[in-house]
Amino acid sequence: QVQLVESGGDLVQPGGSLRLSCTASRSIFSVNVMAWYRQAPGKQRDLVAHITTTGVSTIQNSVKGRFTISRDNAKNTLYLQMNSLKPEDTARYYCNTILRNVPWGQGTQVTVSS
Repeated sequence: QVQLVESGGDLVQPGGSLRLSCTASRSIFSVNVMAWYRQAPGKQRDLVAHITTTGVSTIQNSVKGRFTISRDNAKNTLYLQMNSLKPEDTARYYCNTILRNVPWGQGTQVTVSS
């Protein structure tokens, strides 16, 4: 069964940093562009960043310069390094393919607050 498991979320103060991780089954991870999404309460789930199998990444303007996406193909793991966090980054963060064609995991909560 295909699974996505996100981890690393936490409560952090503005200006702080977190690194999120997402593990996926090899059958999905090895052939897909992988992505991070986030969903704040009452809002739609938005794309944050995505990365190709060869490591070419695209970061959305709202987090550009602060967030970095990376992947370890040997470990079937996707990462999101988040620096200079702001309260508006508060959301539940999810990983999936860029096509969103894998059942969603439970996500990991990031709360930025003083």
